[in-house]
Amino acid sequence: MTKTALILGATGRFGRHMTTALQANNWQTRAFDRKSHDLSAVAKNVDTIVYGWNPAYHKWSTECLGQLQQVIDAARQGNATILFPGNIYPYGAGMPASLTENTLHAATNALGKIRIEMEQMLQASGVKTIILRAGDFIDTEPMGNWFDLIITKKTYKNGKISYPGNPNLPHAWAYLPDFAAAFAELADKRVELPQFTTLNFAGYTLSGAEIAALLNAKVQKMNWLPLRIVRPFMPTIKGLLEMRYLWNTPHQIDDSALQELLPNLRPTPVKIALQTAVSFNINPDQAVIGTRATV
Repeated sequence: MTKTALILGATGRFGRHMTTALQANNWQTRAFDRKSHDLSAVAKNVDTIVYGWNPAYHKWSTECLGQLQQVIDAARQGNATILFPGNIYPYGAGMPASLTENTLHAATNALGKIRIEMEQMLQASGVKTIILRAGDFIDTEPMGNWFDLIITKKTYKNGKISYPGNPNLPHAWAYLPDFAAAFAELADKRVELPQFTTLNFAGYTLSGAEIAALLNAKVQKMNWLPLRIVRPFMPTIKGLLEMRYLWNTPHQIDDSALQELLPNLRPTPVKIALQTAVSFNINPDQAVIGTRATV
């Protein structure tokens, strides 16, 4: 039987990996083009809609809920399942150290409350939805996130990582190829899952010090002052500062329920994932401390 997925944000980090993972599981994929496609029209006769849209932080309040409603309407029309990548924003600054599917969504900050409302919309919609929740992404190519843009950007030059918080506290990370592979497996199980399913993806729990050790590097504390200075001129910076608490709040994700549902998941060894993720920042003409070591 043909399985078809519509990928929203197919050229983005999540969309790219979902396309690869679904195709590896014998899915046909369609990339949505905002310039030329009508969502209602192209969503007809698809089995799943992969939600890869993610506007810049400063546009969340004006765009996120409206975009999600469009997707809900399109999925309802075609009886499609929505695959929605969740994050840990809904838990808020007071979140416990271990996060489960039953952890209270108690965020009081603006971005966290928007994510809570988005998930509530999905649950109330009656449209079949699978949310897979993870921490910060680690990718296989530059994507302008914390890991490649800030933390390891200059590792090959100075043998250091620039960490934005307390380097001794555990932090949740997700290697995108593994995350997408798990999501693709869930897509294959969509028929047997409840109408609204939320599952956690543990990925790796790593402190800044542990990341540095795995890369044979040293930890350097990131200076937040430049971000505060340019905040009036760069709207997105406000969101980065709002979410700063994540770097000083110890947390890990419990994915026991996912492991029970998908017992054959095999995560990429953490050292391989990290070295892959820093490889695109390597200057091939310069000796590298730690980042070229074999596993």
